[in-house]
Amino acid sequence: MTEEKIARINALAKKSKTTGLTETEKAEQQALRQEYLADIKASLRSQLERTSIQEPDGTIHKVTRRTDLTGERS
Repeated sequence: MTEEKIARINALAKKSKTTGLTETEKAEQQALRQEYLADIKASLRSQLERTSIQEPDGTIHKVTRRTDLTGERS
């Protein structure tokens, strides 16, 4: 996400608190937020893919996605 888009998110948030947003601006704000969240999630996934855990017995293994988690999040 570019600095311009982050600045636009902040500008829309400020305008929302002061004067309110038009429907077009609300849609733009929502789209920018979704893009920002997608970038954050991708960054976290990338970081976790490069993470290893060393167990007390000295073995090292990569972090993997848990498969025992099903259902809704709490």
